[in-house]
Amino acid sequence: MEATVILPILKKKLAFLSGGKDRRSGLILTIPLCLEQTNMDELSVTLDYLLSIPSEKCKARGFTVIVDGRKSQWNVVKTVVLMLQNVVPAEVSLVCVVKPDEFWDKKVTHFCFWKEKDRLGFEVILVSANKLTRYIEPCQLTEDFGGSLSYDHMDWLNKRLVFEKFTKESTSLLDELALINNGSDKGNQQEKERSMDLNFLPSVDPETVLQTGHELLSELQQRRFNGSDGGVSWSPMDDELLAQPQVMKLLDSLREQYTRYQEVCRQRSKRTQLEEIQQKVMQVVNWLEGPGSEQLRTQWGIGDSIRASQALQQKHEEIESQHSEWFAVYVELNQQIAALLNAGDEEDLVELKALQQQLSDVCYRQASQLEFRQNLLQAALEFHGVAQDLSQQLDGLLGMLCVDVAPADGASIQQTLKLLEEKLKSVDLGLQGLREKGQGLLDQISNQASWAYGKDVTIENKENVDHIQGVMEDMQLRKQRCEDMVDVRRLKMLQMVQLFKCEEDAAQAVEWLSELLDALLKTHIRLGDDAQETRVLLEKHRKFFDVAQSTYDYGRQLLQATVVLCQSLRCTSRSSGDTLPRLNRVWKQFTITSEERVHRLEMAIAFHSNAEKILQEFPEQPEAIHEMEQLDEIEAVGKSLLDRLTVPVVYPDGTEQYFGSPSDMASTAEHIREKMKLLSLKKQQLRQPEATTPES
Repeated sequence: MEATVILPILKKKLAFLSGGKDRRSGLILTIPLCLEQTNMDELSVTLDYLLSIPSEKCKARGFTVIVDGRKSQWNVVKTVVLMLQNVVPAEVSLVCVVKPDEFWDKKVTHFCFWKEKDRLGFEVILVSANKLTRYIEPCQLTEDFGGSLSYDHMDWLNKRLVFEKFTKESTSLLDELALINNGSDKGNQQEKERSMDLNFLPSVDPETVLQTGHELLSELQQRRFNGSDGGVSWSPMDDELLAQPQVMKLLDSLREQYTRYQEVCRQRSKRTQLEEIQQKVMQVVNWLEGPGSEQLRTQWGIGDSIRASQALQQKHEEIESQHSEWFAVYVELNQQIAALLNAGDEEDLVELKALQQQLSDVCYRQASQLEFRQNLLQAALEFHGVAQDLSQQLDGLLGMLCVDVAPADGASIQQTLKLLEEKLKSVDLGLQGLREKGQGLLDQISNQASWAYGKDVTIENKENVDHIQGVMEDMQLRKQRCEDMVDVRRLKMLQMVQLFKCEEDAAQAVEWLSELLDALLKTHIRLGDDAQETRVLLEKHRKFFDVAQSTYDYGRQLLQATVVLCQSLRCTSRSSGDTLPRLNRVWKQFTITSEERVHRLEMAIAFHSNAEKILQEFPEQPEAIHEMEQLDEIEAVGKSLLDRLTVPVVYPDGTEQYFGSPSDMASTAEHIREKMKLLSLKKQQLRQPEATTPES
């Protein structure tokens, strides 16, 4: 019977074991009767419970029962005493009925309990409270009977509840733990798993039960149930009742079973953790070798443009994102496996290392495939980027070549030619870069072994290789076509540069010839003071004419070259209608002016030489003078020369030009006139002898 079942009855304190003992070391059972009617059934239940507490050894010493009838009626006391006969006849050795001081005397005298001793099985005495110490020591009596033994019924009841609860829980827990532990020790794995799975968790927390037991044991050890420490005694369970040894025994058994249970839990937890790790490892491996590898198998292309490569990269990033989730699981699992390996359980080392190796191999292989794919796509993107840039450069160069060159001037043609060469050089560099990128991409593809995607990738690789080589060949052909067109355009532009150069040089020749003509008219005006100087001037003039002739011939050659170049370029030269007429006109003017200059110099030579001959041969011998007609001819030449100096040079277009300024002509004519005066004097000298000869 448990106290919790009859707790309301026990709280009424119908009977109690105070912990006191009689002189025979028997326990004292006290039944305090009250003014109210006592429920005999409840009292019987209370007595049954209280008498179940002591051990058999303690019961053998017998009980001394104190029936406190001071607040009750005689018939109730009598009923209680008679009830003891049925409840505890063998255990009761003495019943002390505490009577009131002023009541029952006559009635009691008519009922002698001692006569009923044989029938009752125990002795009954009627005693007042102050005389109770004759039978029981005061230290074993409670304060209600003038003793010094302290007793708190509610405190005893609470502690009794704690003890019973601990005893019940610990006993049940021991059975559960024993079942679990014994099941874990069985050799049959199926029985082991079944026994471990069945009620593996105890119904109560072992830690809580152990704590309750330790607190209870501490209380028992401090107060020892008998109040020897002077404090309040809450239970009659002293050492003789084996309360403390019982608690200690239960605690020892609990600790032993709980230790075994913890080891079982640890082993189960380790096995469960190992199984979970193994399950997760297989999940990672199965996904990476299954759906993960299948995703990579379907992604083998490199795209045919930047946009296509970027789309493939985006798809690959999605694949990498899915793989990253599993790689994160791999990192966590690897840490867990490392922690278990550090724990040093020899029986699991081989299995753990095998799991770790398998997981690492699969993850690293898959990571290598992802990295290879990412590098391949990046190389393809760079290749297509270079190809696109080169294509745009070729388009720009082709567009430039398709536009006809409008001849403007040599400098602009040179600038255009320089730009064309720069673009061609840029295309060369772009094609070289494309070859480098393409070769690098081909090398990566060639290094792609069949293990990379778990299948033969020859067909896919061939498509990629054909595409890369096709792009490079196409760019090479386009570049070659552009080079051919550049060669043609370069030749044409060089011819145009040469054309403009010839036109410029031809125009320059016209300018030079004009400057020679201008110099001839303005500076070549002297005729010389004598025949020798005039001959020198004539020689210089001929050299001057040769320079002009060379200039004219150079201009003619340049203009002829422009005609040839224009025919080659199929264009019209501006020089054909402008420079050539100017050159011919200036040259015509120059030749006319030169001829006039030559005529004047030749007349001046004739005049000076004849005049000087006459003046030198006949200075003092008039008789040696030639005929008078020679002097007249010389004078006529001088006059003709003077007249010619005043006449302008007339060109075919009707224009006229004079040699020098009027003052320059006057200065030149002055020298001739002075010499003509000398000739006139000589002529007079020749005439005077003729006049004097008849007279003589």
